[in-house]
Amino acid sequence: MTTKLLAQAVGLATIFACTTVAPAWAQSITIAIGSEPSTLDPQLRDDGGERQVNDNIYETLMARTPTGELVPGLAAAVPTQVDATTWQFKLREGVKFHNGEPFNADAVVASVTRVIDPANNSEQMAYYGTIKGAEKVDDLTVNLVTNGPDPILPSRLYWMKMIAPGYSKDGDLAGAPVGTGPYKFESWNRGTDLTLVANSDYWRGEPEIDGVTYRFVTEPGTRLSGLLSGEFDVITNLLPEFTESVPKFAAVRSLETSVFVLGTDNEVTKDPKVRQALNLAIDRQSMVESLFMGYASVAKGSHINPAAVGFNEKLEPYPYDIEKAKALIKEAGAEGKPLVVVGESGRWLKDREQIEAVAGYWAETGLQVTTDIQEFSQYLESLMGDGPRPDSIFIANSNELLDADREMSFIYHKDGAAASNSDAEMAAMIEAARTETDAAKRKSIYDQIQQKGHELSYTVPLFNLQDIYGLSERMEWQPRVDAKMIVSEMKVAE
Repeated sequence: MTTKLLAQAVGLATIFACTTVAPAWAQSITIAIGSEPSTLDPQLRDDGGERQVNDNIYETLMARTPTGELVPGLAAAVPTQVDATTWQFKLREGVKFHNGEPFNADAVVASVTRVIDPANNSEQMAYYGTIKGAEKVDDLTVNLVTNGPDPILPSRLYWMKMIAPGYSKDGDLAGAPVGTGPYKFESWNRGTDLTLVANSDYWRGEPEIDGVTYRFVTEPGTRLSGLLSGEFDVITNLLPEFTESVPKFAAVRSLETSVFVLGTDNEVTKDPKVRQALNLAIDRQSMVESLFMGYASVAKGSHINPAAVGFNEKLEPYPYDIEKAKALIKEAGAEGKPLVVVGESGRWLKDREQIEAVAGYWAETGLQVTTDIQEFSQYLESLMGDGPRPDSIFIANSNELLDADREMSFIYHKDGAAASNSDAEMAAMIEAARTETDAAKRKSIYDQIQQKGHELSYTVPLFNLQDIYGLSERMEWQPRVDAKMIVSEMKVAE
């Protein structure tokens, strides 16, 4: 949406600001998110809309504090290593799923077995690359077994949501989820909203907020106007230019890096000269200033987040050199050849604006550039499905594991869910680093992988982003570094 249309939305919202929508509960809230979940199954898709809801329904063995510290979750304590490939978890007593099933070792085994089952083709496997299986020791003890040494196994279990074994076989995980978390699923009006209610039997104690309704609102201007009119209490991806126009806002440096993944085997983008040109053609600093107003920074030559262990700090951002980019396209004989840029709109901060701006820069090189902005479920299929790889596809890639293996396994490894290359040598390096326990050796391999990816322009990294939220006057909440919207951490002012 253009700035002009957004300004009109602000004006309309101001006119109707007196017509505040009354909440359904005394302390219920409404959150506007940018994309509807493609499913509520917590283990199969890598879908931010699904996580924004399910992070409140399901829980994990390990958890993180709002500032990112790794702590026990459903595990009673941090795991212990039995041997090089076995980690033992002790589980909390007395925890139950919303349907009454007990949380125990059987639930952990069922959760692990299901998510790593090749038949389920989970898009989340970049988080779980080393996990081979789980073994019950007793009702409250379980061993996680890996296919090699894995120094970040505890972090991987921060991401894997625990499911109820019986319900996973006979229930509807995709449409009516059942977890152990502070909120229970109530209803889902497809295309419109989804409602959760407080779990009065939650093992940590009943949460303060009685219920939450998620509204699916793609357009940032519509989210903004809803916040200003009192319809919404929290909105995601508040545009930087409107931080001073809302009752409250909160921002935090996120773990997301916006990037284009290039199809290195595709007709046009298989030529390294073309890929290099695509990186050189973008004036990233101008985009930071014009689009983000200080709420983003230029990525330093890699899609690996600077907060991740293994980030190559020696890389520099790709410079802006449109004349060299044009020369490279001409040298590659690619002038006039088609390049399709695939993306979506509404999921990430200024995603459509980034896509369209970059497509404009690329058109200046002499390529025939078109954009394909897709509905989110279709976009996820383009990004992680089994079909042909796009020439170029946009994603704001996150790294909640805080380790380079997550982003490398997802985008750089030839078998990664979002990968668009067939580089067997790079895949072998990623696998070697994944099981390397010597920190210095592991870092050295990571540095080499990123250097190779940078030199061959396998991706077009753009920006390290911040998460910006708009809040109603009554909301009290400090966002988390991992972008999880944990409603039990929010408060409604008296």
